[in-house]
Amino acid sequence: HYTSRSIFMSTKVEIVPHGDRAILITRTFTAPRALVFDAMSKAEMVSQWLHGPSGWTMSTCEMDLRMGGTYRWAWTNADGRVMGMGGTVLEVDPPSHLKTTEQFDDAWYEGEATNTITLTEENGVTLMSLVVEYESTKARDGVLAGPMASGLDASYDHLDNLLSTQH
Repeated sequence: HYTSRSIFMSTKVEIVPHGDRAILITRTFTAPRALVFDAMSKAEMVSQWLHGPSGWTMSTCEMDLRMGGTYRWAWTNADGRVMGMGGTVLEVDPPSHLKTTEQFDDAWYEGEATNTITLTEENGVTLMSLVVEYESTKARDGVLAGPMASGLDASYDHLDNLLSTQH
């Protein structure tokens, strides 16, 4: 957990290995924690910023935000191909904590992952710490070798834009 104030100055995604099978993704948002939580957990807000890779459009955004609830996200490209994923809500404690499973329809890593989002706020800046735990070190290392950072940067930049219009 970060005690340094410098982490709150960054708005770029940072992705680092975390234990043997997980990654830690951190990023700050200049917005209240409750608003960031809503933007990450309410379908009507997620659909406005989680656009997916360039050339893809979010075509499905369903979220049942309760323990045992499910979510489903899908994106469609100009050729009509669909990239979908979903999972189950394991824990929800607004506005600070959300834990879900994640599995892609056409998985590019083996098994499913578990996402744990923790949001902390200091002086109107919210730090998102997202731990993504995979079923194996091999799956985690494959994800780290991919283009995740650039995609997350683009999505979180869209989220910044949405947040700036909400407060």
